[in-house]
Amino acid sequence: MTEREPFTAELVLRAYCQGIFPMGHDDGSIYWYSPDPRCIFDLDNFHVTSRLARTIRKGLYEVRVDTCFEDVMWACADRDSTWITEEIVQVYCQLHAYGFAHSVETFFEGQLVGGLYGVSIGGAFMGESMFFRRTDASKVALVHLVQRMKERGFILLDTQYNNKHLASFNSLEIPRSEYLARLKNALALDCKFV
Repeated sequence: MTEREPFTAELVLRAYCQGIFPMGHDDGSIYWYSPDPRCIFDLDNFHVTSRLARTIRKGLYEVRVDTCFEDVMWACADRDSTWITEEIVQVYCQLHAYGFAHSVETFFEGQLVGGLYGVSIGGAFMGESMFFRRTDASKVALVHLVQRMKERGFILLDTQYNNKHLASFNSLEIPRSEYLARLKNALALDCKFV
């Protein structure tokens, strides 16, 4: 990526395939990142607490996929400080139209109350952001995402950076070199998210 290269859906896809992702900044600029260590989920060791499992069993939330992608992005951006700029939303909506970006959404009484979005290439899903307006709404979406990935043969769920929320699901930090090797294996697969 060069500084002069326009920010496009094609550029973002090329970057993901090299283990790089974009983030917007307050000044309107977009910067590129490839952290070391990198945070992922090992799908076979993904942990769901018994409390969350009970919430899922109750069926409180309806889970949908790709029904309101842009709404999910704007909901993820609705916070005091965000890296999801208008330009990021435009490009990721293009990725969605091309079949690469997807959202998992949770609804309560017909209202969007949680969800997440990311980019799917081969057997990899690069999780970008999540939001909730009701307790556990984003967590239910994440559990659904992992189940969907496992059912469809995906092998890599990239979460970029670790945090307390992700750690509760047994997230894993690995060296960048290991991430790139896992990414290469995942990109060689032909998995379909939808």
